[in-house]
Order: sequence, then structure tokens, then C-alpha cells
Amino acid sequence: MPANPITLPENALLLLVDLQCAVDDPCWGERNNPQAEQLAARLLALWRSQQRPICHIRHDSQEAGSTYRPGQPGHAFKPQVLPKPDEWVLPKQTNSAFIGTDLHAQLQAAGCRTLVVAGVATSNSVEATVRMAGNLGYVVYLVEDGCFTFARRDWAGRWRSADEVHAMSLANMDGEYCRVCLAAEIISACQQDAG
Repeated sequence: MPANPITLPENALLLLVDLQCAVDDPCWGERNNPQAEQLAARLLALWRSQQRPICHIRHDSQEAGSTYRPGQPGHAFKPQVLPKPDEWVLPKQTNSAFIGTDLHAQLQAAGCRTLVVAGVATSNSVEATVRMAGNLGYVVYLVEDGCFTFARRDWAGRWRSADEVHAMSLANMDGEYCRVCLAAEIISACQQDAG
């Protein structure tokens, strides 16, 4: 049975999570969804063309060895999704974009209740942010092919590919904290709304 069509209010916010050069460091290992940045860039261009609200989340790690630490090349936003000077850039220091920031207060003040989320890592900052958004009552659309994560060992010590980690993270969130969807579904919904 097909899911209900996606409808987005005009003030649906595009939330781009931690799309910084830090994740290009080889220390992260194998990743999935190599097209994620390009799809995030397409969504960003669409949001800009329709003058919808945008928030770029920037991770400012306080850990000495982190590739996300300020003052080094990895801290910069990826070139495909560089914020414009007038766009909202929200720094965070934990995995969730709602912790230690004014994200919730700003969204409440703007009357924004719908979020479209893309970014990295699906199983870390994306998941932490989406879970909290769901718990706070937001309608959240998580763009599966606009997110990516990395391979890692599970609790039992078995190696899991990036695709496996990504898929399990999505399964944990879908239907409870968000609706997992494809970039094409979001693009189609925006085009219908504009029509």
C-alpha cells in the first residue's frame, strides 16, 4: 500500500546537518550514498528558489582529535552546500542540533512545525536530531538518499557495512520519529506546492 503523498507547508525548513569537509578524512572509513551531497545541493537550490527557510547545522567539536574541530580545514562546509551570507548557520557541540542551541526556540517563534532533514551521519547527529525533533512534536521528513553514514562494528563485534548501519538507523526512526523518504519525493512535493 503506497504511503500518503508528502505535502509541505511553505515554511517547511530544510535542515542540513554537519555537511562539512570533516567527513572526507580517511579516518571515517567506508561510507554509503556517495550522491548524498549532490542531492542535498539540489534540495538547497530548490529551497532557495522557493524562498523557503533553511538552516545549516555546523558541528563545532570540542574534542582535540576531531576532524570537526574549528580552526582546521575539516570544519568548513562542503562546497556543494555552502551557506549564503544571509542563511542561518547554527553551531552545535553535541550530536543533537537541539541541545545547547536555540533551534527549538527559533522554530517555535517562526511557527515552523515541519522539517526536511539531510546530512551526516545518519546513525549519529542525524538520528539524534531527528529523534529529538519527533519527540518535540515536529513533522519530520528524513531524506534517505540525502544522508550517509559509515561502516562500524556492532555491539557483538560484527563488522557492519555503511549501508547496513544506515538501513538500521532509518528503521529505528521511520514511523516513530519521522517519515523516511527519497529526495525525489520531496522535490515532487515542492513542485506540486509551487504549482
